[in-house]
Amino acid sequence: MDITTDGFGFMLAFGDMAWLPFTYSLQARYLVKHDPHLSATALAGILLLHVLGYCIFRGANGQKDAFRRDPNGPSVQHLQYLQTKRGTKLLISGWWGMARKINYMGDWIMGLTWCMVCGFNSIIPYFYAIYFCILLIHRSIRDDEMCQAKYGDDWQRYKQQVPYRFIPGVL
Repeated sequence: MDITTDGFGFMLAFGDMAWLPFTYSLQARYLVKHDPHLSATALAGILLLHVLGYCIFRGANGQKDAFRRDPNGPSVQHLQYLQTKRGTKLLISGWWGMARKINYMGDWIMGLTWCMVCGFNSIIPYFYAIYFCILLIHRSIRDDEMCQAKYGDDWQRYKQQVPYRFIPGVL
């Protein structure tokens, strides 16, 4: 997404060559020297949480993709939407009726579980989850501003119908 909104430049190149390899491998490098001694129950709980995040992420993105391809398709024809003045449709039910960035929530949950397998004795493995949370919050604010400019009053109506950004009933 960054390349479509910001273009290719130093920040994206540096991030892809230096930042991402560092942050994505931090947990594996931590585990080389630290055994978290997690119980089978703890690992099963982390796995279930990861599966939940995956289901939210893939379910939401798959639903949006199916609706874009064919709004009358059998898996999405029941979904409610807000017709905008621009002619586009904003989903207000299903996954997207729960929160405007529900897919971000699933993505973050998966990232958190990658940190959780390192145990709970150090904040270092959780750097990625903290960084990713900040990134997703910033990205959602930026997206919200772009959608406000794009849809105008329709975006305000949409936000009234789908008031939560990430976590249904909370945030």
